[in-house]
Amino acid sequence: MQRGQQLFFKERSLYYASFPIQQQGKRGDWDYQLKAVYVIAILNFVFDHTHDGYFHHEVQLTDSKTREVFYDKLTFIYLEMPKFNKKEEELDSMFDKWLFVLRNLTRLMEKPATLQERVFTRFFEAAEIAKFTVEEYHHYETSLKVYRDWRNTIDFAVQKATKEGEQKGMQIGMQKGIEKGFEKGIEKGIEKGMQEEKLNIARQMKANGIPTHTIAACTGLDTEEINRL
Repeated sequence: MQRGQQLFFKERSLYYASFPIQQQGKRGDWDYQLKAVYVIAILNFVFDHTHDGYFHHEVQLTDSKTREVFYDKLTFIYLEMPKFNKKEEELDSMFDKWLFVLRNLTRLMEKPATLQERVFTRFFEAAEIAKFTVEEYHHYETSLKVYRDWRNTIDFAVQKATKEGEQKGMQIGMQKGIEKGFEKGIEKGIEKGMQEEKLNIARQMKANGIPTHTIAACTGLDTEEINRL
């Protein structure tokens, strides 16, 4: 991300592109076959003032007369973010959504309703965590450890219930045994303890200042239930 307009920006991007090209060189017998190199620059300034609506530039080496691509393994991608002005209801593709997030992240208080894809949920959780102070991050890590321990306990209970169900099935019929084992294991090992454990974890996370949506993602509880704690 380039945060301010710079002199000779195009030259600078070309200079940076030369490093991954040179690093592919091999000593001795080498045929000069190169892997593709992409330079992607997300800009908060405008360098092309002649095309107001054109913000997504993809540049390759071309023949100046035929206009055909001369070499397709070196590509420069420039995104002039000030030119991207779509509103939330105008987002038509994943590309639009990512640009919208990058353009407005500092102003967004929570994940917009339009961004339903799981990747955006994880992105906003990561962005929230990135703003933590050292103390808040320590509390978060502690709560995360508690959550992971809890998940391991539940996974073990499910695994044990499955095993007991299979063993019982050997005695009175596989299907009946599995069903009984699952019913007994789920009922005793999960249903009775899981909800209470979830609530305990949620209380600890809430006491440590973890955001409600993060607690919901970790425990599976809904936000209303968390707010009542």
